[in-house]
Amino acid sequence: MLQPLPLLIATFLAFATPFASPAQQAPAKVRAKRGDGVTVLLQRHGLNPVRDYDRFVALNRAQLGPRNSLISGKYYRLPAKQPTRKKATAAKAPAAATARTSTKVKTQLSTKQLFGPRYGQVSARSRQLSGTVFYLLSGHGGPDPGAVGKYGSNQLAEDEYAYDITTRLARVLMEHGAKVHLIVQDPDDGIRDEAVLQMDRDEITTPNLTIPLNHVARLRQYTNAINRLHGRYKGAYQRMITLHIDSRSAGLNTDVFFYHHDKSPVGKRLANNIHQVFTARYKRSQPNRPYVGTVSARSSLYVVRNSHAPTVFIELGNIRNDKDQRRFVIPDNRQALANWICEGLIADYRGRK
Repeated sequence: MLQPLPLLIATFLAFATPFASPAQQAPAKVRAKRGDGVTVLLQRHGLNPVRDYDRFVALNRAQLGPRNSLISGKYYRLPAKQPTRKKATAAKAPAAATARTSTKVKTQLSTKQLFGPRYGQVSARSRQLSGTVFYLLSGHGGPDPGAVGKYGSNQLAEDEYAYDITTRLARVLMEHGAKVHLIVQDPDDGIRDEAVLQMDRDEITTPNLTIPLNHVARLRQYTNAINRLHGRYKGAYQRMITLHIDSRSAGLNTDVFFYHHDKSPVGKRLANNIHQVFTARYKRSQPNRPYVGTVSARSSLYVVRNSHAPTVFIELGNIRNDKDQRRFVIPDNRQALANWICEGLIADYRGRK
């Protein structure tokens, strides 16, 4: 009568073991390489940088640098891979249902991840941009730092400063009620108030794509992301702004250049509205210095030519020029650039026909 008991115990243990072993298994440790961020490290080891980011930080909080940065040569623990859930019902769902639910797909990190702990809380200041949709694209990113300037013994990378100004612009637009999609995202950086922004390579393209090194492939990836999103907001006021920093000779300081498609009167009007704000603000803040920014057509630019949303491509200055560098290394100046662009966008939206 008692003989089957050991078999029952063994059977119970056989079923219990798969559920107990993950809790007992120590997380794998991996070494961070030079230039790694959390996103790159997670992607390299087959983890999801959006879903697994917070789990990674919780495991390694004591080992991380400022803003959850990685320290080259240090070992970090990886969170256990989560099992992939099969979605049998989704495969059988009719096409119409798929189209209805596709707009709910997460395309952006949380505001805390995008803007950092200091700026992660976004409070409404007005509803002036309610009903608008903006696609914001910071130049370069991932394996391509863009233009690089020398600042004392430090290097200034275009993609880091363009990204910081872009995230500041995203935040102020959201404060005025806009829907904002950041096309390039970095879960480590947030909005930074340092003068010298450290270079990394861990940016991704929304929703979770590794940025390619090839220039054309990268621009195609960015534009495809914008155009996929564009189809969700039919009838809405949609605009795309891409921010870059020039790299002309070190002796040449430049003001802000605005480019639009030659066959887009809407894009031209948008560029002029932002340019007019910059002209007025420069006159007020630097009355003894003439502002010589320009608006012109440049349809050959890939994102200007191929984005479905009316687009303005903005060159914010020369990262290799001493005077222009002050525009970027002082965080209040980066915020001012974001605020002025926002003012121009508000003016454009108010004056729409």
